[in-house]
Amino acid sequence: MTNRVSKKTNPTIPTIDDLAKLANYSLVDTLNRDPDAKENGADHAPRQVFTGHYVPVNPTPIQNPEYVVHSKNFFHELGFADNMAQLADFVRVFSGDISHVPEPMRKVGWACGYALSIFGTEYDQQCPFQTGNGYGDGRAISVLEAVINGRRWEMQLKGGGRTPYCRGADGRAVLRSSVREFLAQEHMHALGVPTSRSLSLYVSKTEKVERPWYSEGSRLKNPDMLISEPVAISTRVAPSFIRVGQLELFGRRARKKTHPRAMEELEMIVLHLIDREYVDVIDQKLITAEKVVLLARWFRSRLSSLVANWIRIGYCQGNFNSDNCAVGGFTLDYGPFGFCEEFTPHYQPWIGGGHHFSFLNQPVAAERNFHMFCAALRPLMTSHKDCLQQFDEIRNDFSKVMQEQMEKMWAAKLGICTFQPKLFSELVTLMVQTPVDYTTFFRELSTVPDDIAPLKKSFYKDSKSAMPSMNPSYKSDPDGMDKRWTEWLTKWKLLISNTSTTDVNTAPPSSREGLSRQMKLVNPKYILREWFVAPAYQQAALGNYALIQELQEVMTQPYAEQSRNVEDKFYRQKPSEFFDAGGISYYSCSS
Repeated sequence: MTNRVSKKTNPTIPTIDDLAKLANYSLVDTLNRDPDAKENGADHAPRQVFTGHYVPVNPTPIQNPEYVVHSKNFFHELGFADNMAQLADFVRVFSGDISHVPEPMRKVGWACGYALSIFGTEYDQQCPFQTGNGYGDGRAISVLEAVINGRRWEMQLKGGGRTPYCRGADGRAVLRSSVREFLAQEHMHALGVPTSRSLSLYVSKTEKVERPWYSEGSRLKNPDMLISEPVAISTRVAPSFIRVGQLELFGRRARKKTHPRAMEELEMIVLHLIDREYVDVIDQKLITAEKVVLLARWFRSRLSSLVANWIRIGYCQGNFNSDNCAVGGFTLDYGPFGFCEEFTPHYQPWIGGGHHFSFLNQPVAAERNFHMFCAALRPLMTSHKDCLQQFDEIRNDFSKVMQEQMEKMWAAKLGICTFQPKLFSELVTLMVQTPVDYTTFFRELSTVPDDIAPLKKSFYKDSKSAMPSMNPSYKSDPDGMDKRWTEWLTKWKLLISNTSTTDVNTAPPSSREGLSRQMKLVNPKYILREWFVAPAYQQAALGNYALIQELQEVMTQPYAEQSRNVEDKFYRQKPSEFFDAGGISYYSCSS
């Protein structure tokens, strides 16, 4: 699961000219262009977009771009030459200048509109026109679709400048948020979690923008100052960037009959989605209603599996609106995300997220997004009663399927064959009351310890004064808590020993080591803790990219036993000074 490059191979795509030959623009060639758009892509002011699936837009290049980092693993997977990320023509394209791309690449990119739902409630007011016709890709511009090794990829510039959906903003991303997203995408892929991928990251040596952020040492929830930050463009890659919110936009228009082609455009985007994301599992010969039934079933499976995977590795999306939910069933839009350190069911890294998008509430948030997906597609089903009945059953069974995925995941983390509700409930109580570091605890449990001593490496008891919100049970009664932990560990070891013919403590090394190896495949050792990332983007702002590259190397091997130096540096509990620190323990969405 470490996704390491095992050997050198000759690249099949050594230059941008070779990449250009693979261009294949399915979205702009098969879907409707906004009829009010400018064909030359000079469309950078906020305006309403009433119809069509996309708007042609030219990205705005960043000034004086400088190479920061590229994904060595993803370059290798695509067959890109490793040095291509620093070649002048590649830098030019993926820092926003597509005016001189080689044919058949095109000199105009595109942006898409979408609707917004928050936890199952439709919203229009985030659109500056209060209509929902001005909400979409405000600073994300796709510049290429290419079929590489038989697989279609869309390449999108994050921070590529203003579009009609920019809502008056500057269309830029800053280096800080770009570093976070670049590292997170490749880390998640290495963790075995479906995700968009990182291709490259460039920063401007001269262009800066102001963003609200936290002063050094701030304990305030909201940013307390404006800072000037370097702008950057990161390129993210996925089979498509179609979101639940995108389907909602066309579903709402079809439902409200806002224009004569509304229903047709809904069907077009759905069939295009199936072709992009589900062509291998949905028969193209079926009628649309039958395809939609299968789409709902497959998306339900992917979405529930995705969210169970998030919780397996301690990831919290933070802002899981419908526009941040990819219909391909992968992680998309790394804004106010975070990895749970001190375990709490209601962990939430985003100051605007609230309980509804908190760590262990993500299955419910996923269900709300799935219901909005179903509502968007429902107009296509009205004349097919049999299909509609199946469709509604799929919708109504989401929570059941989600629960099955969660139980399967928890059983795997605990190294047991069947989920045990009582054992798990006792564990959650102990984890909260102690409290423990989520990643360290499960990794140490994966060693199948003889006693609780290894587990205590995950206990935060020494940092209590810095964490006033924590339950003081362990500090006030360590002996009592140790006894409870020992009792729980005894129950767990009895359970895992009953799955074999011998007791774990007396089993041959191969049996115990085999269980340990199995558990370590689902319980990572290294996660992308924010206090690792903050120094990386702070140093990058000064032109030092070494820590970004080091984090990329370490965090793309999250399950591996790495060097002692790496372990000492990155397999550690969160230091007390970072608890309740603005910009590290929680953050705004400013990026």
